[in-house]
Amino acid sequence: MMNFFIPEGQLRWLSGCYFFFFAILGALIPYLGVFLEHRGFNAAEIGFLMAIFMGTRIIAPNMWAMVADRTGRRAELVKLGSLTAAVGYLSFFYNGGFIYLALSLTFYTFFWNAILAQMEVITLETLGAQSNRYGSIRSFGSVGYIIWVIATGAVVKWFGPEAVLYVGMTLFAGLFLCSMPLQASRTAATAEFVAPLRFTKPIVWFLLSAMLLQASVGPFYGFFVLYLKQVGYSEATAGVFVAMGAMAEIFMFAIAPRLLGRFTLRALLMTGMAVTAVRWLLVAFVPDNMLILALSQVMHAFTFGLVHASSIQFVHRHFDKHHQSKGQALYASISFGVGGALGNWISGHIWGDGSSAWLVWIFAAACAVAAMLVVLMLPPEDQNSPAKRKLAIAA
Repeated sequence: MMNFFIPEGQLRWLSGCYFFFFAILGALIPYLGVFLEHRGFNAAEIGFLMAIFMGTRIIAPNMWAMVADRTGRRAELVKLGSLTAAVGYLSFFYNGGFIYLALSLTFYTFFWNAILAQMEVITLETLGAQSNRYGSIRSFGSVGYIIWVIATGAVVKWFGPEAVLYVGMTLFAGLFLCSMPLQASRTAATAEFVAPLRFTKPIVWFLLSAMLLQASVGPFYGFFVLYLKQVGYSEATAGVFVAMGAMAEIFMFAIAPRLLGRFTLRALLMTGMAVTAVRWLLVAFVPDNMLILALSQVMHAFTFGLVHASSIQFVHRHFDKHHQSKGQALYASISFGVGGALGNWISGHIWGDGSSAWLVWIFAAACAVAAMLVVLMLPPEDQNSPAKRKLAIAA
């Protein structure tokens, strides 16, 4: 189980970085669709703009991982990225039309999406032998998400969709301020020969399944609040539902090490994807039932919590020590980047005028089922050995 505490020194500032990074996610992703609709964009345009939000994850983490691996200046890159993202976000205040907002989103989300992988590496380097404390540091991100997804919903209800701009600017400033005290960490270059990264069949199947699952989650990020508004819920109520998912995610992070020690990665991934398919079907057919809708949100513990914890273990086991940073970046860019962007873009076209909104969730469920079937292609040897199970439990 995770120990929740106020960490010391560098870890305190890293906790703050996680808090504000995911607070931005909670404030912008669920309500950006509402904001863009208020600005007069149609569903296809909203889907495209939301795809940019996810799509910059395709390139940014990989580019910055290469720079970080060569220079070791991870803390400096986090500071530079958070500052540039905050300054770039100012361009979002001007209502310059579709092309202008597309360029604005591309610029500031590129730098924002680039820094998370570096934060992860800095955190693990700082923890050293106490890497089992990672969950307690990362949980500050979930707390930030919960607080600000609810708070932003209330702010939008009271002051209108344009208030999203000011909430976002406040959070970007907070991220930059928390990054400033991070200590420089320079890793000396090594003369050791490093073999090039090999894309084995397990890695290829895993990345394909991760992409399909995030394509399934794409509609949730881009259209869930709009969908609930269509059903009759307010933005504030929608924010509470979204926050339920983040709360369930914290619980799953707490018990994931024990699950990883008891079951195979393939079984855990398939379980999370199967529950995700059921979740979207519930959203499609019974969104007006608050209890069932709440249950569908609790299932986020499986959609993200269980699948993400299992995926991090997969990356750790299948990428050697010289390619761990590249593995993290690849996982983020292919799944959250390519998958998330495709999910948002396709959903925007399915949504149309909103009369067939429920079909978006059928598409999402189909992607989750496809992801589960791809996981079946992982070879039997990908199962946890007794030694790996002990390691997972210890973590």
